[in-house]
Amino acid sequence: MTKTNPGNFFEDFRLGQTIDHATPRTITEGDRALYGSLYPTRFALPSSAAFAASCGLTPAPVEELIGFHIAFGKTVPDVSLNAVANLGYAECRFHRPLTPGDTLRTRSEVIGLKENSNGKSGVVYVRSTATDQHGTVAIDWARWVMVHKRDHSAPAPETVVPDLASVLAADDLIVPAGLDFTAYDFAAAGEPHRFGDYEVGERIDHVDGVTLTDAEHMMATRLWQNTAKVHFNTEARPDGQRLIYGGHIISMARALSFNGLANAQMIAGINAGAHTSPAFAGDTVYAWSEVLDKAETTAPGVGALRLRLVATKGRDESMTLRGEDGKYAPGVLLDLDLWTFCPL
Repeated sequence: MTKTNPGNFFEDFRLGQTIDHATPRTITEGDRALYGSLYPTRFALPSSAAFAASCGLTPAPVEELIGFHIAFGKTVPDVSLNAVANLGYAECRFHRPLTPGDTLRTRSEVIGLKENSNGKSGVVYVRSTATDQHGTVAIDWARWVMVHKRDHSAPAPETVVPDLASVLAADDLIVPAGLDFTAYDFAAAGEPHRFGDYEVGERIDHVDGVTLTDAEHMMATRLWQNTAKVHFNTEARPDGQRLIYGGHIISMARALSFNGLANAQMIAGINAGAHTSPAFAGDTVYAWSEVLDKAETTAPGVGALRLRLVATKGRDESMTLRGEDGKYAPGVLLDLDLWTFCPL
């Protein structure tokens, strides 16, 4: 009798099922250092304790995506170990900045199921909640993932597709306690552009590119304790390639967005996200952003910018998201809709 966990297949999920995921994970300064070695991030607030303190945050928080990747990684053995692909995200909110010493654990609830027409796989919708060592919610989000069936003859469940918000209302964003940008140091941050300098509809080319390697994306994926087979095992896919974890593309694009958005210092929430094409070692990732919306907040000197962050394989100077047929343009890897906090 095997004692290893084979992971859940599509027919193992039930609507309303709750799963407490294993292995709580404590954030360390090592996570901050490794994140900076894997991604070309230069945002001042998570990079400098002094800068963070000048913005009212002590101790200095780590990048929001560090917490997200850790919390997401907890869910993989139970939700997406047997996945074909992670399809999208919605309603992700960062409830408070995370700092070294915080410990995250994650719980998920199955909120939707839909078998695919081929009868060989289905889409599982889950809402996951990461809590800290005090039981306080740190991050919550919904995602949907295509999962293989173990038994193709297993009956299809009743189709339930959850109604998820297309965007978080600006009033629903949680501004970190104490956040204050009234004494913001633009020279230290690296760019002069503030909230009022951005216009809805504006597109920003982030210029730089990074060529992906297997060694780095596997190191990153292991750092978050993400055990999905397709990221490590060349026998897990018919093409013999290691699929790059979608979170690696998110963090790469976010880091590249420093050019032109250096003052979008914190991610407040992720409204929606789609991994539109697979990425593999040897692909070179570029990024561009579009300003979708703007809102003021109750925090002193703090505005919220809603951005579409797009990652592409190869640079697209035309910054084209979709073709005339409405489908994603060739080379688009990621379409991510997020709110960020920026100085007024």
